[in-house]
Amino acid sequence: MTESTNPFLDERRRDALYGDASRLTQRTAALHSAKFEGEPVASVIAGFGQVGPGHLLDVGCGRGGTTAHLARRWWPRRVTALDASPALLAEARRRVCDNVPDGEARVGFVAADFHDIPLPDDDCDVVVAAFCLYHSPAPETVLAEFRRCLRPGGRAILVTKSADSYATLDELAAASGLAPDARSRSSLYDSFHSGNAESVVSEELRVQAVRHDRHRFQFADADHLAAYLATNPRYSHHAPESLAERFTFVLNGHGVTTESTVTYVVASAT
Repeated sequence: MTESTNPFLDERRRDALYGDASRLTQRTAALHSAKFEGEPVASVIAGFGQVGPGHLLDVGCGRGGTTAHLARRWWPRRVTALDASPALLAEARRRVCDNVPDGEARVGFVAADFHDIPLPDDDCDVVVAAFCLYHSPAPETVLAEFRRCLRPGGRAILVTKSADSYATLDELAAASGLAPDARSRSSLYDSFHSGNAESVVSEELRVQAVRHDRHRFQFADADHLAAYLATNPRYSHHAPESLAERFTFVLNGHGVTTESTVTYVVASAT
């Protein structure tokens, strides 16, 4: 992977983004408290599967919320939770062991790059990859690894966001002077987003279904917005207090609504 101006593709920023679980925890909490429309992603993923797959591989498992949900809903015989961040894997292990009966015995945690998955060929029945493929400059190479790991007829469930996700917040950042070029910056999700996901997946897997859901968020005031923006890789070098001060004037006592399209691609290995 090469260095990039996109924070999600820049190896120099990987530790700052995922060296511990705090940023992702704060980001998730800020978004969940703002969200007022959109079905929970883990529930939608679960609806694409069925009880009892032999081996589930959850790629980019992060803090383990989806891993735990699917382990409970599908009750696979074996689960592998894979992430490049040991710190996130430690949090995932804690959450799974606290919430999944027999989780310690059935779920394995693997620190690895998803471009080189340390599993044998034809080893998995289901691969789930939620909000992670846009961390690769060439997601088709990751999808080729998924195809290799899946047994013939195995299923992949892939989740991403629209390239224009949270565009309203970039407009506010430009208006406030925080980032005058925010509107012209490339999307964080450029390499794998709602607009190209189906075509990228079809290069390696057979697409079976595509679903687009609108998620909407209402940030009540400048403090609420700052709590989220301080976790956004575009603006995370600013402290929440300084962000809140800047946006207090722009919002003038009002909140702000923004949205994102969440896209699910279900595909099979041939």
